[in-house]
Amino acid sequence: MVATQNGTNGALPAEDAASETIASVAQAQTISADEIALYDRQIRLWGVKAQEKLRTANILLISIKALANEIAKNLVLAGIGSLTIVDHEVVGEDDLCSQFFISETDVGNNRAEAAAPRIRKLNPRVALHVDIEDIRLKSPAFFAPYDIVIATELDMETLSTINASARVSNRPFYASGCHGFYGYIFADLITHDYVIEREKGNMATVLKAESITRSIIGSSVMSENGKKVEMVTKRELYSPINLANTSPLPPEYLSNRRKLRQVTPLLTCLRALWEFQKISGALPTHSRADLQLFTTLATEKHKELQLPAETLKSEFLRSFLQNLGSEIAPVTAFLGGQLAQDVINVLGQREQPLQNFLLFDGDDSKGPVYALHPVYPTLDLPSA
Repeated sequence: MVATQNGTNGALPAEDAASETIASVAQAQTISADEIALYDRQIRLWGVKAQEKLRTANILLISIKALANEIAKNLVLAGIGSLTIVDHEVVGEDDLCSQFFISETDVGNNRAEAAAPRIRKLNPRVALHVDIEDIRLKSPAFFAPYDIVIATELDMETLSTINASARVSNRPFYASGCHGFYGYIFADLITHDYVIEREKGNMATVLKAESITRSIIGSSVMSENGKKVEMVTKRELYSPINLANTSPLPPEYLSNRRKLRQVTPLLTCLRALWEFQKISGALPTHSRADLQLFTTLATEKHKELQLPAETLKSEFLRSFLQNLGSEIAPVTAFLGGQLAQDVINVLGQREQPLQNFLLFDGDDSKGPVYALHPVYPTLDLPSA
């Protein structure tokens, strides 16, 4: 069942939610004076054209827990065109600890339906739709109408399936999850072009590959306040999450032991967690068997990444396991804010996007980003 913004419940099939939203957004393609006034501060940051792209964006958000609360809040306040939230789970006592769109009276009710009224109040201009069907039952065609697909707090098998379905329709995909002090953001934008604005230098910009994933594909020069400003168009290439999850670290890490020692063990633990869930279908408990299996998997993943054995410490393993399944508001706020900002940048095509795994360790307050891809071909460099 789909709940529309006016509060009525219709018998539309789930796949019709996005089509309904597109029709409502298409009624006004030009930003109004009222909207310019409402979004004045952010328009000053990214411009009217970016805001126009934002106001027609149709976003799908899967699983509305604490992390997704933050993502929804940031995107709705920014003025996206529509948001569809999909969640088949019901509100439990644990959800009350860190989720600000629900209350005690919502316990036992569907999580998405419970959150919807408070999300609508944030910005009535945003068309909000609710889908309470299990996302695992959706066909690939369900994802086609959305501009961006965001999946949170799901196992790797489900994330991989959603990512694959989004790729069928050439739709950007984000995944994110949080376990207490630890969390991650993953991006698969398939192929994404964006523009970097910079002061024109003396050297001509050369169209070339800057890295394995990034290339300069165009440039133009314009005058602004008596200065020459160069608009450089770049292209980023991405890998799906199932390939990124089994990919090696970039060559600059593998060839430098100092960099390898600095790689966060959170990468190892997340890969071990996803493998554990694939085997057992659940998070590790504190049973001896589960702890032994997780430790074995973590040791194997650490070796696969070619990381020094001494960087996988028992203290970190213990802390990671103790944090599993918990939600801490400052961590979800950071991850949700980072993901939402990257979505806004991608829609506006004016900033370099996330490439492609951000790992956040709240204990150290660090969030390194690793570009994880399955193949690193040798680039043909021009001869001197």
